[in-house]
Amino acid sequence: MDRYSRMIALLKVVLPLAALVLLSTVFLISRGSDQEAAIPFAQTEIEERMRGQQVTGPFFAGSTADGDEIVVSAENTRFTQTSGEATATALQATIRFVSGGSVTLSADSGSLGSDMEVAQFKGQVVLQTDDGMRVETERLDTHLNEINAKAPGTIRATSPLGQLTAGSMSITTESQGNSVQILFNNGVKLVYQP
Repeated sequence: MDRYSRMIALLKVVLPLAALVLLSTVFLISRGSDQEAAIPFAQTEIEERMRGQQVTGPFFAGSTADGDEIVVSAENTRFTQTSGEATATALQATIRFVSGGSVTLSADSGSLGSDMEVAQFKGQVVLQTDDGMRVETERLDTHLNEINAKAPGTIRATSPLGQLTAGSMSITTESQGNSVQILFNNGVKLVYQP
């Protein structure tokens, strides 16, 4: 046998043995799994989740009769069986108008009535238009099938015109196909900044 053939014969034995040694060390040296590992939830969180029905990361998308797009999402939603109402936390909404432009809404919490047509944004409600107006209020009731929203409490707004406060606000369209209007009522005060 020549030198090349002896080398090949030797490698045919040595390489598979080396592979077996490496493979066995992977299993021998590996850490054992901890069978007593804790569930990644706190006991109170598990009890809270089991108390009632909830949906994590809900998402709703629809459109009005005019074609305006409405998208609503939340961190989580719980359903109360007594009232048939859904309550949500960390609400976000975006309305894109067919005529152009959009409005974004955010709130600490909110609810959706059993008729699934009116959503109520509560807590620190912030409405932001794409033309630079920012409105803050404590509550905003909005329809999900048409452009119709009302803020029954005090509102504070900043816009390119200046600072504005009012006792209430409504967002509507006069009739189908018309542009969206934001109306401020009940003691409107505008501090104009030229």
